[in-house]
Amino acid sequence: MQRFYRVSDAKPRISRTDLAEDRTILANERTFAGWTRTSLGCIALGLGFHALFNSMKPEWAPRLIATAFLLLAALIVWLAERRAAAVIRRLNAHIVVTARKMNLFVIAACVSFGAAGLIVAIWFLPMR
Repeated sequence: MQRFYRVSDAKPRISRTDLAEDRTILANERTFAGWTRTSLGCIALGLGFHALFNSMKPEWAPRLIATAFLLLAALIVWLAERRAAAVIRRLNAHIVVTARKMNLFVIAACVSFGAAGLIVAIWFLPMR
């Protein structure tokens, strides 16, 4: 039987596999952050398109394209949240403090509600 600690210091030793699992958890969080940035970029593209081409004919076309980008942003952030939550469920943190699944859910919900609010504003607020 292999010991993971010394009798003198009584501290558990962390194996290389445990450290690799911690690195995977951190990589998962960075990946979620990257997909969230991509989602925010889609929101910016949708708003920018609507702002630049709002005088285009027919009038609903720039709104529809902006709405497509905003819906894409919501889809991206929810898919990223589902994937990150699944990885967090499978792995165990040993040294690092991992993000809780609820925090990922809150981030995805905020981005989605923001995108939904912008969709409502684009369609129902008067254009100048």
